[in-house]
Formats: sequence, structure tokens, C-alpha cells
Amino acid sequence: MHPPSNHTQSRLLYAQSLKFLPGGVNSPVRAFKAVGGKPVFITRSRGAYLYDADGNTYLDYVGSWGPAILGHAHPSVVKKVQNVAARGLSFGACTELELILARSITSAFPSIEKLRLVNSGTEATMSAVRLARAYTGRTRIVKFNGCYHGHGDGFLVKAGSGSATFGVPDSAGVAPRVAQDTISLPFNNAQSVLRTFERKGREIAALIVEPVAGNMGLVLPEPGFLETLREVTRHYQTLLIFDEVITGFRVCFGGAQHLYNITPDLTCLGKIVGGGLPMGAYGGKKEIMELLSPQGPVYQAGTLSGNPLATTAGIENLKILSTSKTVYSKLAATTKAFCEGVKEIAAKREVPLQVTQLGSMFTLFFSKKRITNYREACACNPTMFPRYFRTMLKGGIYLPPSPFETNFVSTAHTKRDVAKTLEAADKAFRLLKRT
Repeated sequence: MHPPSNHTQSRLLYAQSLKFLPGGVNSPVRAFKAVGGKPVFITRSRGAYLYDADGNTYLDYVGSWGPAILGHAHPSVVKKVQNVAARGLSFGACTELELILARSITSAFPSIEKLRLVNSGTEATMSAVRLARAYTGRTRIVKFNGCYHGHGDGFLVKAGSGSATFGVPDSAGVAPRVAQDTISLPFNNAQSVLRTFERKGREIAALIVEPVAGNMGLVLPEPGFLETLREVTRHYQTLLIFDEVITGFRVCFGGAQHLYNITPDLTCLGKIVGGGLPMGAYGGKKEIMELLSPQGPVYQAGTLSGNPLATTAGIENLKILSTSKTVYSKLAATTKAFCEGVKEIAAKREVPLQVTQLGSMFTLFFSKKRITNYREACACNPTMFPRYFRTMLKGGIYLPPSPFETNFVSTAHTKRDVAKTLEAADKAFRLLKRT
């Protein structure tokens, strides 16, 4: 792999895109505003690598923002999708594939007795909250600062990820009345949760949380935090919603709820369940899910929900993950090798660095202090990450173009890839100390 030499074609494509797409992109973080420079236009991918419009090659740690746990264009997933595509792209009708995928998901998540397939994580979270409001007869929801649950109006209050990257925690166009129904609290602060429920518990329909925060960078729950959420929501008969769009099938086959032994009332999934194609799902207890139309009064629909291409990719993805006894341990070992290596390099180069890892997810925070919430994530050195990102990109390493995102490792990443990434990181840290 040779370091990228030029981005002439990418720059040309970006200039043309600016004429037709707001900001030249279809999702804000792709614009590279948080890291400087112009976005790279990708033409193909394979395994752990991306290839751009100028013929440059990159070792990828974005993984399509999480779904590519088996690497890009996994041969068996691609073959299955191609075979299904030849029979029709979508029908707007029932298929057996929806049933097969639903069975796979419910077998992995005992908390999900029934589910509905949708087309994105945003659809899943929006629908889960609507369902919670119908079930409880209440309107307020509780979320946490820096946790991103998609771009639904009620969620864009102190959200993380792309919203945080652009310094717009409250989006324009959100009606004040909608925002007033959302209470946003500090992540990992159990006392603030207890105080809020003491005052407003009987008004709160749902508490939604990323059990492992992935949109302020990777931030793990402090001991006892998730347990407190389960206890207080149960006491006030509020629904606990786990947003496992990122962590579902990523941290382990049963998601973060299996890892931390917490049973939510509703779970939202995405990313890996679609195998790289647009897909989301939400599900939980029967008595809650049966409020959905056509069985109940809560309306939610989608023309392409459960379409044959996405369900096929999801089925094959989950089949491979469920039949391998070592896939998750190998992913964790590969990720740990990089994380331990980069901590050693940072110490040697005297770069202030905190590294958070869980399974095949990790984030580098340029800080002297351990990160436990959104405020602390925002307090990290604001100039180091953009310089680190640009140096790594020049070295052929493609990272999330935002300090508030999580990096992902796939089964396609090798020891040689880890060594190559550490070599690039060493060079980046040397340059950081010079400037």
C-alpha cells in the first residue's frame, strides 16, 4: 500500500457536488469540516481497504460507520445479495426473508419478543419513542448529552456525533414545544437521573440511552450506571429503551445488554443487522410491540422495510457471526493490539492520550484525563485530532473525520494492518509534538 499521492479527482467531484448537494454531501460528517481539507470520494472497497477516485488506497477504520464487521464486500454476503437481486429488488409485500431475519435477531436478544424491521436506526428510535408514549400515555423522554439517536426532532437536544462536530447541539427547525418534551442529562451521572425522576417521573414515557456511548467518541458506562437506569425506570413505570444501533452484534452477539446483563423494555438496532445495506429494527416485550398497527393503534410503516436485499445481507452477516466461536475474541484481540500499541507510542512521544476500547470499537481522546461524559469529551485538545487525522490520511489510514466518532475494526484487519497503523500513528504523534 502506497501513501495517497493526490486527490485531484476527489476535489473535482466535491466541487461539482457542491452545486447539487447542500454542503456537497448527503450526511454532514462526510464533509471533513471538523478536520479540515476536502472529503475523499470512494469508488470501491474490499476487506479492510477503501479505494478512492484517484486510485489511492486506505486502510479503513470507519467500516461504513460500523456495519462492516466482516470487512467490506464479504464474498458470501455479496453472492447472496446478488442472487436475491436477480429475483427482484423489492416487492412491497411480505417475504420469508423478513421472518428468517426476525428469528435470528430474537434468538440473539431474549429481551426482544417481537420486532419490526425499518430502514434506518433513526426510524427505529423515532418509532420506539412513539410506541413508548402510546404504551405509557405520557409525553416526556429522557436522553443523555452526547448520545445521538438519529435526527428525529425530539433527539436533537444536546446530541453527539455529527451534531456535536458542527457545534449545533440544537438543530434549527425543531419546534420549541417538541424540544420541551426532551430532558437531556449528563451521561454516567446517576444522581441527576434520580433527581429528575423524583421531580418528573410520572410524566416520563421513556428513557433512551446508548448503553455504551458511541457518538461522543466511545464512552463506557460507569459501574452501576445502567443498573440505576433500569431500577428507576421500573419504579416509575417508564420504558427503558436501549439504542444498540452501534453496539448490537458489534460488542458481542447479544449486544451491550448481554454484556452488562441489563434487560431493557425496547431495543433499537441497525448497522450490522443490514449487513451494510439500509436497515434498522426495534423490538421488545409482546404487550408493547402489539400496539403497532395493524394489530394496535400506533401507526408506523415503510415501503422498503424488510426489503429482500437488506434482509438477505443481514441474515448472512448474522449467520457468520453466530456460527464462529472465535470471531468476537479475535476482533477484540486485534483491537487491543492497536490500542495498547498506540498508548505506548503516545507515552514515548509525550502526547496526552486516553484510549477507550470495547471489543472491536475504540476511540482516541487527546486528553490527560479519562473521559466519562460529553462535557469531558468536548474538553479534549481541539487542535490535536484534526492534525492527527490529516497526517493519518496522508499515511493511507482512513479514520472517522470527527473526534466525536468511534473507530471500528473488522475481521479483515490483520496483524500487518495493525503494525502499519501504529507506524502511521507514530509519525503523526511526532509531528504533533513539533507544532
